[in-house]
Amino acid sequence: MWALDARIPVSLVADPAMLATALAGPEPAALLVEAGSLPTALLPGLPTMAEQGVAGYDTRARGRCAWFTRVVVLAAGAAARAMLAETLREDRLAAARFRLLG
Repeated sequence: MWALDARIPVSLVADPAMLATALAGPEPAALLVEAGSLPTALLPGLPTMAEQGVAGYDTRARGRCAWFTRVVVLAAGAAARAMLAETLREDRLAAARFRLLG
């Protein structure tokens, strides 16, 4: 019997200093941050969905944003991390598509 979890892995990063390390790697990653909290000094020139003129969760499937195989979330506050974990646990659509690592 095979056990394969094809959901997109989601990594939580609490410290902006660890963001570059979390994003490094051979697999492309989407970055999710709270509005206005992107540490631009770490990621100069990073295009955002807003800059690309796209919005919504279907942009990946419709080819309107770069393809990614994992998600990195910068969530500095404990409340934000708890909310994300709860969403991935309780929301059926999110739980079907994404899995929280660690």
